[in-house]
Amino acid sequence: MINTARFFFLIGIIFLAIGCLLYLAAKVNLPIGRPPGDFHIQSGNVTAYLPCATSILLSILLNK
Repeated sequence: MINTARFFFLIGIIFLAIGCLLYLAAKVNLPIGRPPGDFHIQSGNVTAYLPCATSILLSILLNK
């Protein structure tokens, strides 16, 4: 049980670090997370985000 708690704590710290880096990148106007091929559709008060290029990129990176 302690190993599981350590694992989730470590995953939480990693997600926190990634979130901080993405937040800082957005403040500096770096286009991280918005590659060409990701579609953002907005019509009235309905918004849809289709991350096609991000999905393909993550699939390639995680399968290697």
